[in-house]
Amino acid sequence: MIKIAIDAMGGDYAPKEQVLGAMLAVKQINDIELTLYGNETEIKKYLTDNTRINIEHCENVIPMDEKNPIAAIRKNKDASMVRALQSVSDEINEAIVSSGATQALIAGAHIIVRRMEGFKRTAIAPVIPTVDHRKAILLDTGANLQIRPEHMLQQAYFATIYANKILDINNPRVGLINIGTEKSKGRDLDKEVYQLFSETNLFEFAGNIEPKTILEPDCDILISDGFTANIVMKTIEGTAKSMGKLLKENLMSSFFGKLAGLLAKKNLREFKKQLSAEEIGGAVIYGLKKPVIKAQGASKAYGFYNAIRQAANIVRKEVFKIVEDYIKEESGETFGQETE
Repeated sequence: MIKIAIDAMGGDYAPKEQVLGAMLAVKQINDIELTLYGNETEIKKYLTDNTRINIEHCENVIPMDEKNPIAAIRKNKDASMVRALQSVSDEINEAIVSSGATQALIAGAHIIVRRMEGFKRTAIAPVIPTVDHRKAILLDTGANLQIRPEHMLQQAYFATIYANKILDINNPRVGLINIGTEKSKGRDLDKEVYQLFSETNLFEFAGNIEPKTILEPDCDILISDGFTANIVMKTIEGTAKSMGKLLKENLMSSFFGKLAGLLAKKNLREFKKQLSAEEIGGAVIYGLKKPVIKAQGASKAYGFYNAIRQAANIVRKEVFKIVEDYIKEESGETFGQETE
């Protein structure tokens, strides 16, 4: 059995949606066992089937608007997120899924689960939809506002393993987000990364990718520093939401528009589904010793189930072990031995 820790109290709709998502997961996935960390009384309000589901009572919760995540992780040893992370560090569970505060989860992952040996900078990497119904990895979306080219090389390598093993993409291609396709474009960082990626044999480099092609990129992995990629991610989310509102307003503005909307109801539902984060599951934090999955804070049961499914696939296909073994084998020669 694949054992997964669930932070049942983290998220906008916790613990209801987390519990419902967990029950859906064990019904759909035969080889998992889940442990829900949180307030037992609250959890039991929604837990109608405890098949392969355990509860570990926790007194505290790290709030979604926590201003000092590092202090919160160190101080609240009995918080649901902290206990769930600790269970992974102690090898009681093999992965954790949480909808809790992003920065607290990243801080906790570093403090408790810790980075795999030789991995210099972790990265948070969601999967985004594309126009041609593929999926693309976007990294780093906020873990590192400043970063070195050799750190990005490690992250890109991790992403290619993930894309191959989890997204079933043969020979994943890596693209560098930039203001133009020419190799001379961008900041000094972008030019250095371009040169490094052009010379590596770890993956196929697709060159610079302009933001206007983010949803139809000529690659499978899109990479930049945490500041840039975070802006890209939030722009995609905001644009998709606004376009949906504009479309609805236009369709509802006239009788014929309403009729067209009624006739296209199925197509509109599929359009919404294609852009929904619920379909993806969560963002993986690359470079840790064990899988930590950050589900959307607003995840409902289906989205949380997909995050659990994602965690189980990562464990089942040994993604983290493959990367860790390679980095150990290289002994830092490929990725550099620079100090922190």
